[in-house]
Amino acid sequence: MQRTAVLNVVGLTTRLVSDATPNIRAFLERNQIARIEPVVPAVTCTAQATYLTGKLPRDHGVVANGWYDREYDEHRFWKQSNHLVQGEKLWEALRRVEKEFTCAKLFWWFNMYSSADYSITPRPLYPADGRKFFDVHTQPMGLRERIKKDLGPFPFPSFWGPGAGIKSSIWIAKSAKWVEEKCWPSLSLVYLPHLDYNLQRLGLDMPAIQQDLRDIDDVVGDLIRFYENRHIKVVLLSEYGITNVDQPVHLNRVFREKGWLSIKDELGREAVDLGGSKAFAIADHQLAHVYVQDHTIMNEVRAVLEATPGVAQVLTKQQKFLSGLEHHRSGDLVAIADNRSWFTYYYWLNDRKAPDYAHCVDIHRKCGYDPVELFLDPAIRFPKLKIGLKLAKKLLGFRMLMDVIPLDAMLVRGSHGRVPEDPQDWPVLIGELPNLPRSGMLRAHEVFGQLYSHCSRGHGYQGVGL
Repeated sequence: MQRTAVLNVVGLTTRLVSDATPNIRAFLERNQIARIEPVVPAVTCTAQATYLTGKLPRDHGVVANGWYDREYDEHRFWKQSNHLVQGEKLWEALRRVEKEFTCAKLFWWFNMYSSADYSITPRPLYPADGRKFFDVHTQPMGLRERIKKDLGPFPFPSFWGPGAGIKSSIWIAKSAKWVEEKCWPSLSLVYLPHLDYNLQRLGLDMPAIQQDLRDIDDVVGDLIRFYENRHIKVVLLSEYGITNVDQPVHLNRVFREKGWLSIKDELGREAVDLGGSKAFAIADHQLAHVYVQDHTIMNEVRAVLEATPGVAQVLTKQQKFLSGLEHHRSGDLVAIADNRSWFTYYYWLNDRKAPDYAHCVDIHRKCGYDPVELFLDPAIRFPKLKIGLKLAKKLLGFRMLMDVIPLDAMLVRGSHGRVPEDPQDWPVLIGELPNLPRSGMLRAHEVFGQLYSHCSRGHGYQGVGL
């Protein structure tokens, strides 16, 4: 086996490799590169599940970052159990060939209760009094206190939210070095999210994101040197490319105006009752799963979607199958945005009636992905003072609501999820990969075979599904 480190540089595309990324460019120039036609939806959980199983969503079941659970009548977003990913994983396939093969899975998603030997994943603590404490979950569990003692606490506010930035990627990179030095895994899967943040805030504004490119290039370059000095082969990988958007599309508001949503008053605010609704959307970037619980309106729902500005395509059953999305977790219909649009989860018609969590970083309660969580509400005159007072209340043991997130979806300038028209905006696979096709193009599920071949020194995968 070839000891390997796969650095998942989120959002990396050939368009972004420039003078601002000298380390990445130098690595590219001495290795092979393939552009990856992204899986649909081109989002974190689906892309990672596809790469690590070699299967499409119709087979591995991860149809988005979240979906509607028809048995619980509840949406499920950003769940972490690896059992949600159906199919043999990359490290399991390699372990069948080499019994001593070990894998470290560092901040890749679906990282809890997996068969990987070592893992670290974000996992806050929620005491019964309503407070929230940032923390991580590790496997083995004993790693948790050891790594926090050596590296300090994981900087959770820089991993997601208005404060998201380079500090989280730096900590993850340090954790990768720490695990390598302590555990010596055969395969290290390292997640570096930094580019994800300002590319969504600012879009492909190249002058504005130069510092972001330089920052992640420094982290990547340092890791490349670290691993190569230990005779570990490095592979760079990304999940999707982010492109410019300027039109948020509020599908649930459209459905509400048609009378299809069930809305409940909760202490003067509005909650959507998904189980009692005739049709609703679970929005995830540029794709939305639309669940139609009253099948007598199926054709009408489809017609409304097709007539909604910003919707480029509506997938029905056969089209879902051809797109690799025909799975029981998927919506009855799947909406895909046009190249300038993305889907919000918003369902209220009056911001004063929005649920309290709408103004918070709350990735689980919202019935859809919310990139507006990357912004501080510009209406707050002294945001640092407000946040400081709220944190002081928290330290004193009081309950508080960190309601600092705006409700203005027009702030978002970059998104992903659909397949970009320009391959310059596709994700990439870069490394010592002699089996790459001459075309220089891969489909997302073919990444599995490339990684397997790299780790196994050229031996092809003998399983099924590729």
